[in-house]
Amino acid sequence: MKKVIATLIAGLFATAAFAQTPAATTPAAPAAKTEQAAPAADAKATTDTKVAKAATKHKKAKAHKKAAKKAEATAADTKGEQTAEAK
Repeated sequence: MKKVIATLIAGLFATAAFAQTPAATTPAAPAAKTEQAAPAADAKATTDTKVAKAATKHKKAKAHKKAAKKAEATAADTKGEQTAEAK
C-alpha cells in the first residue's frame, strides 16, 4: 500500500512539473509557406493509399464470405448425414 501511495504522490509531482514548463514558441509564418506545396502531393498519396486499402479490405471480406459459406455448407452436409443416420 505504501508503494501505491508513493507512486500516486510521484505522479502528482510529475504532473505539476509538466504543467509549469513554458510552451515552446515556434515561428508559424515561415513554416506555413514551406508546407503549402506539400498538402497537394500528400492528399494524392493519402487518397491512393485509402483506395488501395479499401480494395484489399474488399478482397479479404469477399474471401472470408466465401470461406464462411463453404464452412456453413459443410456443416449442413454433416448435420444432414447425422440426421439420416439417426433415422
